[in-house]
Amino acid sequence: PAVLAFLREYEDDLVLCVHNFSRFAQPTELDLSAFEGRHPVELFGGVRFPAVGGLPYLLTLGGHGFYWFRLRKDAV
Repeated sequence: PAVLAFLREYEDDLVLCVHNFSRFAQPTELDLSAFEGRHPVELFGGVRFPAVGGLPYLLTLGGHGFYWFRLRKDAV
């Protein structure tokens, strides 16, 4: 209940924002199956996360942590 996730889309760019509003670490499962095969790339550090599959996407966020990902179609 402390995690908020939403998508922003502009033309062919898709950004996934995940925010933890708790001071404690929070695990979360996101249904990203509509984006299967895309690779989340963290926007600040450029770190590529594992590709989205058919199962829920698992993330753990630190206290008051957040991720902003670009969901890339290519495997860069």
